[in-house]
Formats: sequence, C-alpha cells, structure tokens
Amino acid sequence: MPSILITGAGSGVGRATARMFLTNGWQVGLVGRRVDALHQTAGDHEDALILPCDVTDEQAVDQTFDKAVAQWGRLDVLFNNAGASLGGAVVDELDVNDIRQLLEVNVMGAFIAARAAFGHMRRQDPQGGRIINNGSVSAAVPRWGSAPYTVSKHAITGLTRSLSLDGRPYGIACGQIDIGNALTEMAAKMTKGVPQADGSMAIEPVMDVQNVAQSVLHMASLPLDANVQFMTVMATNMPFIGRG
Repeated sequence: MPSILITGAGSGVGRATARMFLTNGWQVGLVGRRVDALHQTAGDHEDALILPCDVTDEQAVDQTFDKAVAQWGRLDVLFNNAGASLGGAVVDELDVNDIRQLLEVNVMGAFIAARAAFGHMRRQDPQGGRIINNGSVSAAVPRWGSAPYTVSKHAITGLTRSLSLDGRPYGIACGQIDIGNALTEMAAKMTKGVPQADGSMAIEPVMDVQNVAQSVLHMASLPLDANVQFMTVMATNMPFIGRG
C-alpha cells in the first residue's frame, strides 16, 4: 500500500486531498497544527495517521516524518501543501512581522518538509519517491496587493526546480501544482467579490476543490520514470489568462 504525507491536512486543499488518497487506498499521514481538525479530516479511515506538527519547527518535522516511516517502512510521496496568506494590501501598508511569518510558513516550512522527505527517500531501499509542492497561479501572475504571498510562491517554484535536479541521482521526482480559485474556506471570498487589477471589485469563478485532489492523485500515482513537472488547475473562466 503506497504512502503519502500531506502537510496542512486539517483544512482546504489538504483535507480534500487527504480524503481523496484515503478513499483510493493509500496510507496517509495527516500533518498539521490542529489535532481536532486532523481527526475531522481522517474521519473513520483506518489508514489515516494523525501527525500534529508545525512545519516551521525542523526538529518536530524530523520526528514526525521519522514516526511515519517507522510505521510504514518507507515514504513514497510528500504533498508539500501547508501555507498561509495575508489580506490584500500594497507593500508599504504591510506589517513586516506579518510578512516574516508568512515567509516562515510558506517558504521555510515547505523547505523543511521537503528536506526531511528527501532524506528518507534518499536513504530508503528501494531508493526514491516523489515530492509534490503546492504552488499557486500567483507563482506566474500576481494578484493586486499580494507581494508577500507571490514572493513565497516564486520561491516554491525555485524549490521545485532545484529538487527535480538534485533528486535525479536518487530516483526522487519533484513536481508542482499551481492552483487557481479552488473553492475552500480561503477562497470563499471570491464568490462575494475581490479586488481586481483595475481597482474594481468583482466576483470570480471558482471550481470544486475535488478537481485539485484528483489532480494531485494523478501526479502521485505516476511511475517514478514519469513526472508532471508543473500542472495548473484552475477555474476555467477566472481572471488568470489576461489578468491585469
């Protein structure tokens, strides 16, 4: 039975993806800070492993990943999903401490989790595995007032490319899924109106988050000699192509 660790598994994309993998017969490690939320994600699935952890704490991450591998025997996939966002604002109106916190979660948290997964995949026998990073359409085209978040997602693209190269000798594949307007708690505001590049407010199309979960499952299920390097899955009519 294949195994996957999913960070940020307590809500949103992480929860939907975890349930998709559990339904499809995977062993799933649910990583997140809120224990109650992780249990809600797991429901009655016996193959769910509850792993409370803050991804910005490298010692906690190492211990958490060690625990999962000790139970499963190996780690096949990491879905590096945990992240945070800030409300839209121009850069001089942002609190530097809020920016630092976002970058700590979105960049360092992703890096720490990838580092731990890479180490296990490199040492296990047979060697290899797959890391899937959650990017964003903001990694290519920013929204208004999104400088910290956009910077963090550009960093994820750099991490994806570097891990793809560094993982080759060890059979470790790395890909990235860039998501646009999946309907989660975070995206609910888009159904009421969000700022546009021209200063107006507009309701934006959204898509079912299950489309994201299904896409991650596809990426994870490929043999290691095939890789989805970058995938964009988005609401068809959202302002991405032509944004700005």
